Amino acid sequence: MKDRLLDAIRAELRARFDRLTRAAKDAHAAATDPGSKAESKYDTRSLEASYLAAGQARQLEDLARDLGLFDAVTLPAFAIDDPVDAGALVEADLHGESTWFLLAPAAGGLEIKHDGLEITLLTPESALYQKLLGLRVGDHLDDPPLFLSEVR
Repeated sequence: MKDRLLDAIRAELRARFDRLTRAAKDAHAAATDPGSKAESKYDTRSLEASYLAAGQARQLEDLARDLGLFDAVTLPAFAIDDPVDAGALVEADLHGESTWFLLAPAAGGLEIKHDGLEITLLTPESALYQKLLGLRVGDHLDDPPLFLSEVR
């Protein structure tokens, strides 16, 4: 299952990368287009387009880094009694609802629909990632209030 999950994550990241690449090219074209030249000192179209292009270039760098990490990663299998660690797919009861998290190396916050599950990626920078580390099935957290029901 985890190999297919990784494939789904990679596909989503590549799709986002492709969309953002097209948007960045459009923003760059708008920033450098002679028609964007300021017509007065208050006309900031070109400046705004250049800021947008720069921001999108940074996002592309982040996505490229994330793709590289996911191309290199393998997710270990966990036994039912193993503690949560990097690469774990965790089911938790959060506010009475089943919620799935993947302790991932990158792309924090990304939500992937896979095999009928909606899985949220958590990264080491996330407070919840840190709180889940070392927990086992049956453990509770108070903040946020969750019960760990499965680790894969």
